[in-house]
Amino acid sequence: MHIKERLFGKTAGKEVMAITLTNRSGASITAMTYGASLLEWSVPDKAGKFDNITLAFDNLEDYVTHRPFYGATVGRVAGRVAHGSFEIDGDPYQLETNQETNHLHGGNSGLDTKVWDYQTEQDDQEARIIFSYLDAEGSNRYPGNLKIQVTYTFTEDNKWKINYQAETDAPTLFNPTNHVYFNLHGTVSKTILDHQLFVDADRFVELNEQSIPTGRRPDVAGPPFDFRTARLTSQATESTHPQTLQVSGLDHPFVLNHDANRLDVSLYDPQSGRKITMKTSEPVVVIFMHNGASPLKIANNPIPAYAGITLETQDYPDAINQAHFGSIVLRPGETYRSETTYSFHIE
Repeated sequence: MHIKERLFGKTAGKEVMAITLTNRSGASITAMTYGASLLEWSVPDKAGKFDNITLAFDNLEDYVTHRPFYGATVGRVAGRVAHGSFEIDGDPYQLETNQETNHLHGGNSGLDTKVWDYQTEQDDQEARIIFSYLDAEGSNRYPGNLKIQVTYTFTEDNKWKINYQAETDAPTLFNPTNHVYFNLHGTVSKTILDHQLFVDADRFVELNEQSIPTGRRPDVAGPPFDFRTARLTSQATESTHPQTLQVSGLDHPFVLNHDANRLDVSLYDPQSGRKITMKTSEPVVVIFMHNGASPLKIANNPIPAYAGITLETQDYPDAINQAHFGSIVLRPGETYRSETTYSFHIE
C-alpha cells in the first residue's frame, strides 16, 4: 500500500489536505479533510482503463460554495428531521430548519462543512485514514459535545470500508452516513439509468410530500421498488407510482433484510464491467438517483439528472419522531459504532 498527501486548498484560514491510498493493482481512493469526504475511487474497467467512479470536483471552492454532499460524511443526523424538533427524556429540542420547515443533513453547518483532523496507518494488506472531529454542544442546536471518528480503510482486494465511532457527554442524536454518488461509467457524460441495481430489501419507507417518512413501510413487490432481482435503475424513472413521481425517481430508504448469505446491495454497469457490492451493519440504505441536473460541471461536463446514485447506509431517517423506527439517541457512557464496506469487482 502507498500513501500520498497533498494540499487540496484552504478555507476559513485552514488547510484542507487530500490523502490518497493506492494498492498494488493501481486502484486507489482519495479523501479530503473537508467534510471527511471521498474525492475519488479510481478503478479499471474490463479493458483496463482507470476512471473515478464517484462524483467529485477537482477544486475545494465548489464544495465550500455549493455544498453538493458529494462523498461527504453527513450528520449529526443524515436525512430529514421533521420540523427540526424532537424530545429526549421529555426535554424538547429545536434544531435549525434548513430545508423548508425541516432539518436536513445536520443543518447549515453540518459535519460535511467541517475541516477534520486526520492521521494515517498502513500495513501490508490495507491502509487507513482516520478522521476525527469534536462537534461542540450547540452546533446546529444539537445537545452534547460529540467526539467523532470516521475511518476509511482501503485494501489490496479493492474494498473501501467506512467505520464510524462516536461518544457524547450529554444525550444527543447521531445517525451519520456517507453521501457518495457512484457512476460506474466513470464520467457524467453518461447517466446511471443503464446500471443494474440489486437491493436485498422486502420493504421501503414511504415518504410524504416533504420527503419525511410517513411511518409506513410498504412491500416492494412489483415495480418500481422491487430490486430483489437486479434490475435497471431506470424502472424508477419510467414508473407512474406516486412515490417515484413525487421525487422524479428514487430518494427512499430501503429496509435491508441482512441475510448472511446474500449481499445487501450491488450496482453493476455491463458496459464497463464494473461492479460495486455492499454490506453494512446499518438497517436501511437510502437510494437517491441525483434526480435533478446541476448547474456545475465535472471535468468540463455538465452534470445531468441521474448523473450518479447513492447507497447511503444509516438508521431510519426521522427515527427520533417515529415510535417504531428504533432509537438514534446516543448517551454518555455509550459508544456508537457502525461499519459499511463497498467492494469493487470486474465482471
